Amino acid sequence: MKRLPPILQVGDVLIASDILTEMFCCDLAVCRGACCIEGDAGAPVTAEETGLIEECLDTVWPRLSASAQSVIDRQGVAYVDEEGDLVTSIVGGRDCVFTYYDDLTLDGADHPSTVSDCCLCALEEACRRGATRFEKPISCALYPIRAKEFDGGYTGLNYSRWAICEAGRDKGRRLGLPLYRFLERPLVRRFGQPWYDELCQVARELLTDQEAGGAQ
Repeated sequence: MKRLPPILQVGDVLIASDILTEMFCCDLAVCRGACCIEGDAGAPVTAEETGLIEECLDTVWPRLSASAQSVIDRQGVAYVDEEGDLVTSIVGGRDCVFTYYDDLTLDGADHPSTVSDCCLCALEEACRRGATRFEKPISCALYPIRAKEFDGGYTGLNYSRWAICEAGRDKGRRLGLPLYRFLERPLVRRFGQPWYDELCQVARELLTDQEAGGAQ
């Protein structure tokens, strides 16, 4: 089969080609939200997002653990990590301060309808019930795609392959769902509908060429 180029460009966005070819769909019934608690730094945020989070703080405060509240009181909702990036504050070098644990009801026949002790996002929960307008940082919504800004106004998108997301890869393969399709909503949120439509067109053309090349 003909290989795709490793990097594609749509507008001012440089995209790793495995974002088009990798199958993926989050499987919370298996991972229970592990990406919110694994790792040694918080989620990347912009200064604007930090302000929006601060506006939501009174609403989500009762959902947060006492430890998370203490961290926020001491250093705020975000801090600059060792690499110089602004990220959400974390508890004990691990959990994002906006995580909480609860049972989660899921649709579908693959797993039990209720998943116990799932790690959830207080920001997202408040937005879903209409209490706030800010859902969550775009870096969280886009994961496992990671975005990086470059000089000249370019943005790079890479697929972050993490062992804790193996269940998401398995589910994506079962569904035949490409990563860029799974993340349609956050990609549209970040780059706009016209850009996403162009991405889909580029994907269709490249994957068709790839299949045609493999058939020769």
